[in-house]
Amino acid sequence: MSAALSGHEPSAPDTAPGAAPKAAPAMPEIARARLDRPALTGAFERRASTHWFARRPEPVDDAQARFAELLAMPRTGKTVAYLHVPFCANHCLFCGFYRNSARGDFSARYTASLVADLALHADRPAIASGPVHAVYLGGGTPTALTARDLFTLIQAVRCHLPLAPDCEITVEGRIHGFDDEKVIACLDAGANRFSIGVQSFDTALRQRLGRKADRARAERFMADLVAHDRAAVVCDLIYGLPGQTLETWLDDVQTVAELGLDGVDLYALTRIPDSPLDKSIAKGALPPAADLGQQAERYAAGRALLDASGWRQLSQAHWARTPRERNLYNHLIKAQATGLAFGAGAGGGLAGHRYAVEADVDAYAAAIAQGTKPLSFLFRPMAGADWRGAIAATLETGRIAPARIARLAGPERGERLTAALAPLLDHWQAARLIAPAPGGYALTAAGWFWQTNLIAGLQQIMVGLDHRPDAAPSTQETRSHG
Repeated sequence: MSAALSGHEPSAPDTAPGAAPKAAPAMPEIARARLDRPALTGAFERRASTHWFARRPEPVDDAQARFAELLAMPRTGKTVAYLHVPFCANHCLFCGFYRNSARGDFSARYTASLVADLALHADRPAIASGPVHAVYLGGGTPTALTARDLFTLIQAVRCHLPLAPDCEITVEGRIHGFDDEKVIACLDAGANRFSIGVQSFDTALRQRLGRKADRARAERFMADLVAHDRAAVVCDLIYGLPGQTLETWLDDVQTVAELGLDGVDLYALTRIPDSPLDKSIAKGALPPAADLGQQAERYAAGRALLDASGWRQLSQAHWARTPRERNLYNHLIKAQATGLAFGAGAGGGLAGHRYAVEADVDAYAAAIAQGTKPLSFLFRPMAGADWRGAIAATLETGRIAPARIARLAGPERGERLTAALAPLLDHWQAARLIAPAPGGYALTAAGWFWQTNLIAGLQQIMVGLDHRPDAAPSTQETRSHG
């Protein structure tokens, strides 16, 4: 296999023969790379989470009263909306998002609650002041809803939210149970993007993980979805699965490249303690999952194959083949957009306040029926989160531009931040995580894999400028687990 397709970078010493290794400067530990290890597979002992808070969030005392005040404030900036459908036909072994079984008449009842939720505050300034740039129906498995209810829900979105003319409307789903009637219902209602949780096309791997469709069915479904030619079609693939080899992984990526999809997401397997997958591995019912070094090799190999096939990398985990795929929702979330949340368990952000809706579907439905948006929490804004988030989001494109970072930090902090970042950037360059590029630096293949560590280090340095050293990690990004 060629170096381009294997994803490996050629090895070379970090120091001259006989010279002492370079000492890493004082810096956040999470961002201190190990210069004596291969950059791709050993730069860090662990991967950092994808988002960092400057300090532990503080809850608002009277959440309902404060939320009512926030609803009276017109929005500014970019906005997305997230609708949560926490129902699945079965609990796939790898998934940590399973909440409720898709049985009985759940579809009509839950859709009615969601539509009522959308209408509840539709006339309030925080909702009505537009535009909304991206909508994401996630779960769970939104495509577990009936065709009629999918049509009703998407039409309600278009009725009650001030959507931008080019608003991205994504329906997340899985192959099983997503028949052509449902596909047409989504398209006719106005959906313009499908995100399908394929995870792997390999029949043995799919069945081992609880996926019902075999390779032939999975390939045929994706090809048929593309053939409609009415929406962007993307799928998720997971690397590091138990029993997955480098060859089967590259075969999955090659399959995507040949199916005519508009985009693809490459995600690392997340081991969740006490999950069905974790228990199956512990009992020996499944082979071990890939270790961190093996995950790095597979990520780099998949990235190299897509690059060789002409795909554009949009972020650490997202690629586009055609201009139709924008990955707008995830991009805007990373860029600190306002997030309007609907549905049991949905999370969002309004005027700097993070909030989540009650996750119990019965309690949620009862409150909505009484005209109340039930919140499980509402957190106060964190000082400096806006400018820190905007700067961290610049790394999502794989570039580090010191001049732009200084501008985003503002005149008061820009010079101090530039000085604080200089030794860190030198260290990352020595570790082969970044390389010089016009206007600054570009992430290498290793830097892309360890991107979250770089973002975490940048965040901690920025937090230090405001003398807030107590950072707490958290993650949230949409992916099709369905």
